[in-house]
Amino acid sequence: MMKTKLKLLFVPIMALIGFVLYGTLIASKPKRTLQPEKGCVFMTVMGEQPSDGFNRYKSNQNTQLAVRDGLQWLSQAQLPNGGYGAGSHSAQYVRDPHAVKADPATTAMVGMALLRSGVELEKGANSESLRNALNYILETIESIGDDSPYITRVRNTQIQTKLGENIDAVLAAQFLSNILDRNLTGMDKKRVVRCLDVCIARIQDGTDGNGRQKGAGWAGVLQSGMANSALESAQAVGATVDKEVLERSKKYQKDNYNDEDGTVKTDDGAGIVLYSISGSVRASAKEARKAKADIKRAKAEGKIAADAEINAETLEEIGYVSGEAQKYGTAYKVYESAKVVAQKDEVLDGFGNNGGEEFLSYLQTGESMLVNKDEDWKKWYDDIGGRILKIQNEDGSWNGHHCITSPVFCTATSLLLLTVEEDIDFLQRIGEEK
Repeated sequence: MMKTKLKLLFVPIMALIGFVLYGTLIASKPKRTLQPEKGCVFMTVMGEQPSDGFNRYKSNQNTQLAVRDGLQWLSQAQLPNGGYGAGSHSAQYVRDPHAVKADPATTAMVGMALLRSGVELEKGANSESLRNALNYILETIESIGDDSPYITRVRNTQIQTKLGENIDAVLAAQFLSNILDRNLTGMDKKRVVRCLDVCIARIQDGTDGNGRQKGAGWAGVLQSGMANSALESAQAVGATVDKEVLERSKKYQKDNYNDEDGTVKTDDGAGIVLYSISGSVRASAKEARKAKADIKRAKAEGKIAADAEINAETLEEIGYVSGEAQKYGTAYKVYESAKVVAQKDEVLDGFGNNGGEEFLSYLQTGESMLVNKDEDWKKWYDDIGGRILKIQNEDGSWNGHHCITSPVFCTATSLLLLTVEEDIDFLQRIGEEK
C-alpha cells in the first residue's frame, strides 16, 4: 500500500519537474525582436524603400536568430521522399509546403541553404534533412533516361515556368558542386560526381549557339545566368566543362549590358533590368578579377605607371595578346559599371514587389562580388541583409508576392543571402583563373 502511494506521489512530481524544465528551455530560447514589414510581406527589397539605412538591422544576433528560425521552418517543410517543392505554376496560391510535389530545383536550393548554414550529413542539427534532400536529388537524376533533356519527370513547376525548363539541372549542379567542395563525411563521392556530370551534360546540351539556355521561362535570363554560375562552380571542384559552351554563356550574359551607354537588354528578362544586369555582373566577375589583379601586380613591379587605368590598352602593355586584352578589358568595364547599376534603387525595385526572381538576382550580384574579391561586397551584404531580416515572416519563412511565390524557395534563397559570408572561400576559388 505504501509503495502504491509513493508511486502516485512520484508521477505528479516528475510531471511538474518536466514542465518546469520545458518552460526553462522555451524561455531560454531567444526570440527575434524584429517585426515583419506591414502590408505586403515581400514589399520590394529595394523598391518602395531604399536599403540604405536597413543595415542597422544587420547584427550578428538578428542574423543568427533569423537563420535559426528559417532552418527550423525548412526542416518542417520537407516532404516524405526527402525533397522540397515549390508547387505548380497553375496553383501558385498554394503555400502549404506539404500540399505540393517535390522538385529538384527547389530541393537543391534548400540543400545549398543547409550547407551554407553549416549543416553536416552525418551529425548535428538538420543533418537528416540535408541527407534526405541529397538522396532525393541523386535518386531523381539516376532514375532519368539518357534520352531525356531534363533530370526530372516533374514538369510545369513554378520554378520551371518562371525561370526555364532546364532550371532543375542548373540548380542541382550548383548543389552537388557545393557538396563536393565540402567533402562531407558520409558522402558517396563517386555517386555525386556521376550525377553532377549528368547535370553538366544537360546544361551544355541545353545551351544554344548564343549562350542562352533553351526553354526559357518568364525570366529565362536568370536560368542562363545561373547556368553560367553552375558550370563555373563545377569547374572549380574538378568537373570537366566544355570551355566553348562556358565562353558562349558568359558572352551572352555580358552582352546584355552595354558599358558605353548603360543600356540593358531585357528581352529575356521579362522587361526587368534587375534580372538581366545581375547576370552581366556575375558573368564578368571572374575575368574582371584577373584583369584587376594583373594590373595591380604590374604596377607593384614598376612595369606601368601607378595611375594606369585598367583597360585593353594597359593589358596589352603588360603582355596580353590583343584579343585577350580586349576580352578582359571589356569584362572589367562591364563588371565595374554593371555592379553599380545593379544596386540602384530603381533597378533593385525589380517587378515592383518581391518574388523569388528578385532574391535570385540579389544573390547573383552578391556572389559575383565575392567571386571578384570586390571589397564593396560588405556594404551590399549589410544593406541587403538588413532588409531581408526585416521582412521575415513570424513563422521563420519568407515568401513572394508575384511569380515565384513559394515560401520554400524564397526561404531557401533568403537564407543563402544571409549566410553568404560562410561561402567566401569557395566563391573566391571559383573566381580563380586556372
